[in-house]
Formats: sequence, structure tokens, C-alpha cells
Amino acid sequence: MRHEKVKARSLSIGELAERTGCSVPTIRFYEEIGLIPKAARTDGGRRTYADSDAKLLTFIRRCRDFGFPVEQVRDLVILSTSSDRNCFEARDLASGHLDSVREKIAEMKALERSLVAFVERCDIECAGGPAAECVILEDLAEGDRGCRC
Repeated sequence: MRHEKVKARSLSIGELAERTGCSVPTIRFYEEIGLIPKAARTDGGRRTYADSDAKLLTFIRRCRDFGFPVEQVRDLVILSTSSDRNCFEARDLASGHLDSVREKIAEMKALERSLVAFVERCDIECAGGPAAECVILEDLAEGDRGCRC
């Protein structure tokens, strides 16, 4: 029986980017901040990555797709390789992030209501008039104090 040494597939940064859906500058940034390990280098100085790096980077991209901030992603990466920590830590991170998302949704709904009021007021009070006299522009210029919506 012939024994061959199995070598992990070596990926260039471009191949890693293509495989994971991350941009090359993002990969470099994640290396710089220590979110992913520094890449191995060829004799010519080119970065090379293993399949395990692609798996980690895909995990990180998915975390970012869900809007987790980088520091929480760092915590999730650590948890993903820890057998001595409790999964409730991941749940608590996700729960905290869910609270933040819900706050942002509430803010966006309030913004939507304000914009609807702007448009409706304009339709009623000044639509078709001179732009300089538009109630939307007046309200924006006066800030929160002048908003009549």
C-alpha cells in the first residue's frame, strides 16, 4: 500500500475571496485585526490559505451578514472552537444582537412615519409651488423644533 502525504489545498487570496464571498481588502483587514490568522506565505511572499481558512472566513462572513459587530464576531469565532464554554454564551450574544436589531427597526419605523408625514404635508400644503417654499425643506431646516408632522 502506497502512503502519500496529504497536503491541505493551498488557496490564493483571490481564490479565498471567490470561495467565501469576501473581498480581498476585507480578508486583509480581518488578518490585520486578528479576526483570522495571518496567512502563510510562499517564498515569493504571496499569501496562501488552507481549506480551514475558507471555512472560518465563511463563518465570519455569515456572522457579518447577520449584522454582528466585529467584536461580537470575534467572540462567536472563539466560541465556535471552544468545547469548555456553554452554548448559552452564543445564545446571549445573538439575543443581545436581536435586541439591537429590534431597536433599529423601531427607529426606522419612526423615520418612515416622519417621511410619510412630510410627503403628505407637501401634497396638501405646497405641491407644485416654488421649491424654496416647500414645507419639507422648511421642516428640515428648522430641525426637530420646527417639525409639524
